[in-house]
Amino acid sequence: MEFGTVLQCNPPAARTVALAKKAEEHGFDYVWTFDSHLLWQEPYVIYSQILAETRTIKVGPMVTNPATRDWTVTASTFATLNQMYGNRTVCGIGRGDSAVRVINGAPTTLKTLRQAVHVIRELANSRPVEYNGATLQFPWSAGSELEVWVAAYGPLALKLAGEVGDGFILQLADVDIAEWMIQTVRQAAANAGRDALAVKFCVAAPMYVGQDWEHMRDQCRWFGGMVGNHVADIVAKYGSDSAVPQALTDYIAGRDSYDYNEHGRAGNIHTSFVPDEIVDRFCVLGTAEQHIEKLEKLKALGVTQFAGYLQHDNKEETLRVYGETIMPALREHVVAKAEADRPDRTRKQAST
Repeated sequence: MEFGTVLQCNPPAARTVALAKKAEEHGFDYVWTFDSHLLWQEPYVIYSQILAETRTIKVGPMVTNPATRDWTVTASTFATLNQMYGNRTVCGIGRGDSAVRVINGAPTTLKTLRQAVHVIRELANSRPVEYNGATLQFPWSAGSELEVWVAAYGPLALKLAGEVGDGFILQLADVDIAEWMIQTVRQAAANAGRDALAVKFCVAAPMYVGQDWEHMRDQCRWFGGMVGNHVADIVAKYGSDSAVPQALTDYIAGRDSYDYNEHGRAGNIHTSFVPDEIVDRFCVLGTAEQHIEKLEKLKALGVTQFAGYLQHDNKEETLRVYGETIMPALREHVVAKAEADRPDRTRKQAST
């Protein structure tokens, strides 16, 4: 399992860069950021500084969208960063939420999302693509590599993720819901003639290491509100009796409003409808041992990356405990399993 952290681009930008550097120091593989150009600072500018001050970390949006950014400009940005810093970018993309809603827009159609994934991926991988009746290719780009991961919740969006995504982003850490969604994405990939096991799976959720459950819940309750925006769209389209797990739809019954000016913030007053049970299920909270236990369950389902949101008051300590205890424990389990799977003769040779 790989590990990422998800940051907001709140000013000063130097703070975002410093957290990204700290994440790399502790062994994280990815630094993701929100992409909402009115609510926070411009992430792609900050990516360049992060990449300049780190050596291995990969950066990308969680998530961008096809509505507020021209697809060819998005692809050009990634290809440029890759040429400057050596293929250390990843693109998370969805239909759009805060970035489009704060300008009174709406999420794109799945057809538009599918087209955008194709155009961005082809151009950012130094390949030609048909777009608006023309064949386009960056004449200056060679050897650029970009994976495009699709964020999804609803049945049709999950189907699209399986059909076209290099990876699937699930923004919640409920084990039961993750199992259903991963199976849905894998089945869609198989039906499309793809290798279902080749699709990567990222679970993204707040991570908070501590023991004061009331405080941790209050710091992370905002996440249930953010997820609730997507769930509300699903319920509006499919009804509450759809194939979507009931655990995902029941809790939004008390949701009556949402202020995007408080989007993703601890203490968001518009998330009081989110019960403690949902916070516990959707987030990864508690002691290091409790984090390891939950992440092991997710890894067993096929999750290949956990990306932890850091929108709370315990950022550095959470990064430290992940670096010193949680990530090594999960990675040691992988090594131990590989050793156990080796033939007896090979293990004996290795021990002599």
